Amino acid sequence: MKFLLTSAGVNNKSIHDALVDMLDKPIEESTALCIPTAMYGHPWVGPGVKAWEFISGNSENPMVDLGWKSVGVLELTALPSIDEERWMPLVRETDVLLVSGGDALFLSHWMQQSGFADLLPSLQAVYVGMSAGSMVMAPNIGDFFVGWTPPGGGDDTLGMVDLSIFPHLDHEMLPHNTMAAAEKWAADMQGPAYAIDDQTAIKVMDGAVEVISEGNWKLFSK
Repeated sequence: MKFLLTSAGVNNKSIHDALVDMLDKPIEESTALCIPTAMYGHPWVGPGVKAWEFISGNSENPMVDLGWKSVGVLELTALPSIDEERWMPLVRETDVLLVSGGDALFLSHWMQQSGFADLLPSLQAVYVGMSAGSMVMAPNIGDFFVGWTPPGGGDDTLGMVDLSIFPHLDHEMLPHNTMAAAEKWAADMQGPAYAIDDQTAIKVMDGAVEVISEGNWKLFSK
């Protein structure tokens, strides 16, 4: 897969250009599925109006509203009750997966419970994550970000990229998301750890990592 891991969506020209480069065709010829599942696990987000804003393309974080040929909704919590032939072909045929923020452990749990995580490595789609939707691809998220607790405990996520992400660096509405907090968080992570602000994304293709930024970020290396 190709990963574009953002803090706050495709919200500047540099991140938008990176997305276009990752696609095999123009945005207006590309099909997308949006995945709002992470929102339901976070007390600040959904269910409710925030989930609707994301799905309908009315949020402050551009993802769904970029001019796709078509956009569908894939709700992971529903998939265990649906025959695989009803949804797997749809996912395999989709060009882009747009994965919202929310709670990363809740999202990881349902990606695994639904069978979606097993399907991901075989896909040719571009995966575009936002906040928790990006963090879930890391090996773990760190105690700093643990909210919803999975049945087995811990902070492990999917490990589909060999790096971890501290999003929303120095965000005015998140006073604890400071560089000092990110440095402390990074000390407990397993590999390369990136603190990124809302004008930054991390592009991962064939194992190669590139930071796309019009803002601030820092790599904490072991």
